[in-house]
Amino acid sequence: MTTKEINQVYRRIVELLDEGVLKTAFDWVQTLISGAQLFSFQDRLDELQKTYRYMLDYFVEGSEDPMRRQIYAGIRTGAYELSDRIRRQALTDESQALYYVSVRQRDESHDAPGVMLDALAKPFKAGDFEGYESGNDRLFLWLWTASFLSEEDAAIIGGALKGGAAPVMTKCLIVSALMLSLQAFFDVKKLYLLFDAAESDDDEVRIRAFVSICLTLHAYGKRTAYYEGIRHRLDMLAETPDFTRILQSVTLRFILSRETEKVSFTMRNEIIPELIKHSIKPNPDPDAAELQGAADDMNPEWFEVAANSSLAKKIEEYSRLQEEGVDVMHSSFVDLKHFPFFRSIGHWFMPFIPEHSTLAFRTEVMPATVEMLKQASFMCNSDKYSLYFNLCQMPERQRMMVNMQMSSQLDAMHEQYGEALRSRQNRMESITGQYVQDLFRFYKLFPKRKEFNDVFKNTPEPHNLPALKQYLSDPEILLCFAELYLRKNYLDDAQALYAQLTAHYPDDDTIYQKLGYCKQMSGDTAGALDDYLRAEIMNTGSKWLIRRIGYCYKALKQPEKALEFYRRYETMTPGNMQAQILVGNCYMDMKDYSEALKYYFKADYMERDNVRAWRAVAWCSFMSKKFEQARNYYTRILALSPQTQDYLNAGHTEWAMRQTAKAFAHYLSAIGSDDDGFEKFLTLFDRDIPDLVQAGVDPDAIPLLLDRLRYT
Repeated sequence: MTTKEINQVYRRIVELLDEGVLKTAFDWVQTLISGAQLFSFQDRLDELQKTYRYMLDYFVEGSEDPMRRQIYAGIRTGAYELSDRIRRQALTDESQALYYVSVRQRDESHDAPGVMLDALAKPFKAGDFEGYESGNDRLFLWLWTASFLSEEDAAIIGGALKGGAAPVMTKCLIVSALMLSLQAFFDVKKLYLLFDAAESDDDEVRIRAFVSICLTLHAYGKRTAYYEGIRHRLDMLAETPDFTRILQSVTLRFILSRETEKVSFTMRNEIIPELIKHSIKPNPDPDAAELQGAADDMNPEWFEVAANSSLAKKIEEYSRLQEEGVDVMHSSFVDLKHFPFFRSIGHWFMPFIPEHSTLAFRTEVMPATVEMLKQASFMCNSDKYSLYFNLCQMPERQRMMVNMQMSSQLDAMHEQYGEALRSRQNRMESITGQYVQDLFRFYKLFPKRKEFNDVFKNTPEPHNLPALKQYLSDPEILLCFAELYLRKNYLDDAQALYAQLTAHYPDDDTIYQKLGYCKQMSGDTAGALDDYLRAEIMNTGSKWLIRRIGYCYKALKQPEKALEFYRRYETMTPGNMQAQILVGNCYMDMKDYSEALKYYFKADYMERDNVRAWRAVAWCSFMSKKFEQARNYYTRILALSPQTQDYLNAGHTEWAMRQTAKAFAHYLSAIGSDDDGFEKFLTLFDRDIPDLVQAGVDPDAIPLLLDRLRYT
């Protein structure tokens, strides 16, 4: 079997086991054994099938078996593990991927974890840190490529994690190696070792373990449910200090990691080009979305929204995102991972250690730089090494300037934050963010990253994992997640949480507002209206809410209901030109053109030379067959900033006035005003045919004019 075929069969086996279709899964395991010619696993498969058949026979006979659930779980986990072992052996023989090349090299090594850990536990001599690093590299590779740990090896590693003499850096690398190994193949002993690490007294080790546990449960959510020991260890861990707070922090960091690609795109395509050009783009029309009927603005009462999109505001937003915990540094370091240091896979997960031999470059200025990097909580470990190596390549004068800037920044940071920098809570938050960023760098930038399953492609969400959701079920925690999802525009995720939260906050109109907003943005207008109406019962004075309800009724083709709420909105916002247009639109939908024109003219009076009001007056005049009035307004519109629809409507008006040549000219202008040309024009024109006929245009003449346009 080829590598591709092995993986395809394995994925099918896992799908069947996840669904509980064991008989068919066993058939596919047989296919994998036969195809890979690994018949040494046949006895184990036969044993599992035999036990399963016996269990089924007892079940059909109606016999009570108090051990059935436990036996079934054992058969299922045994099938998963057997499939893992067969796949690993088959790919070790076949694959040229880095992991399997490393597995083959590891098999040739005589290192054992006990020997390596004993060597690392000894105090290293001055100047011999390089030998200590080499030992860590070997240990990382050994753990990463280990298949199923023996009881002895697991006990040795567990002893080191629980409080042995191994240095913190070694423990951190052990945790990361276990995590990476578990991403390749599941081994419950490795997961139990992560639980050991999560009880460590060292925050760096402990938080890495929490992140790694979440990633493992995310990768193997369905199979882990059949291990009673995992539930037991989770319950034990839940009793340790700060368990919920750390789990919440990890969840928030995973949510924020979704923003990294968006921020990097903004940096590459907006901020940096604008800095280079030293230009600021004009502000967009804040009413454009409302005018187009999108109505996708969030309630400004929920949180403040940036007022414009100038370069200064973008940079301000960039800084705010950094303070919020978003990884804004990724794009800056994409091209700084080519240094020899990053050729070793374990170095992508290494804490920033000033004593590391690769930081041996020394001038009178570099020690201060190293100290600055050590304390820079906003940078992950991987980026700190990158920046240091990059500084080493600079001319000395530039290095000195950078060092002076860093020193002053460090002094300012200490003066501004003082004790906050040294607080354990802030430090733990910083460690969480740095480790998630280190992982992001590895999965996005490691040269052979395509050989790894990117854990950020489907971002882990601990609050949705069956094994963890009970520990994150507090309404205040869920509300925190929902608010972050909403702020970052992940509306499906926000909607799911707000729907849960209505049971906890039945009298909170804001929850229903936000739930309705999420539904509306996903296209569920009727569902959104239900939630908005619930909110309105509790809060009758929200202008945003009243306008939303009116919009939903209008979208659902209920203009009479929409008018009721838009009239309320008009009363609540005296002097608001847009409110007049909204009311006028309802009358237009009700075909009460004379009443609609009253409001459109009022809007025109409120804001002179407002093209939006002109468009409303012009179209309503056309629909009420006041063609001369419509022509006058379209003449004004076309003289200013015409759009495709303006040319089209002006053409309709001329045709209704029997000015076919002028109509033809306007239609040509409509076609030429859009990149999609005639296809876009035809779509818009077809929509307006009933209105043209109502205005008196001969329906038989319509295909003639369209064909003339086609010839042109």
